[in-house]
Amino acid sequence: MAQKILLDMIKLRSVMAKDPATTIPEGYIPPSLNTDGMKTIRELAVFRFTCRKCEDAPCIGVCPADALEKDRDGIINRHTNLCISCKSCVTICPFGTMMTDFFKHHRNKDLFHNLDDKEELELFVRSCPPGVVSVVESEESPAENIYKLNDKVLVRDYLYTT
Repeated sequence: MAQKILLDMIKLRSVMAKDPATTIPEGYIPPSLNTDGMKTIRELAVFRFTCRKCEDAPCIGVCPADALEKDRDGIINRHTNLCISCKSCVTICPFGTMMTDFFKHHRNKDLFHNLDDKEELELFVRSCPPGVVSVVESEESPAENIYKLNDKVLVRDYLYTT
């Protein structure tokens, strides 16, 4: 069984709620996980698992740069190359899915470009708040709220169901 990154969004939200000043390092897995600009594993996880996937998503309608769209599964995609960081989507999202820190300009010390590299991955895990990111040898487990983001990343989160 191959090793995977486990991003615990439940624990991350708890840490950020206790200390809003918490800074979270960001990590990427090459090649880019999509063709619309580099996305961190956290942003991909938020849109896939935390977003409520509104039928008439107000974030899409309010975006002056047409940087947001839904894919065939109803998941919002932010075209990072079009986004002008106006944060209109943050203001209008009724569920707080859009996070203002998606729009920060990161410093190199907070950014891990290649989580396929073992040393960089270990540094990324150590840089995150304890228990938020770990390396595991497991598979998706809905009973434990663990879902597959892709072949290299698992996400622990509560899924919104209607």
